[in-house]
Amino acid sequence: MAKQCSVCGKKPMVGFHISHANNKTKRRFKPNLQRVKTQLPSGQVKRIDVCTRCLRSGEIVKPVIA
Repeated sequence: MAKQCSVCGKKPMVGFHISHANNKTKRRFKPNLQRVKTQLPSGQVKRIDVCTRCLRSGEIVKPVIA
């Protein structure tokens, strides 16, 4: 199974490599996923795969180091 963002569900997309001669070959655009620790609303700390867009926008809560 392909890697996927745990927050927004972003997955790999498909497209083309296009050469100078306009030859097209298939390629994949993979999301930039980072494995980070996050604190769930229940207070549990868990490791999840999150895309950098969700990290920057503050979609996840980093745990407080005690």
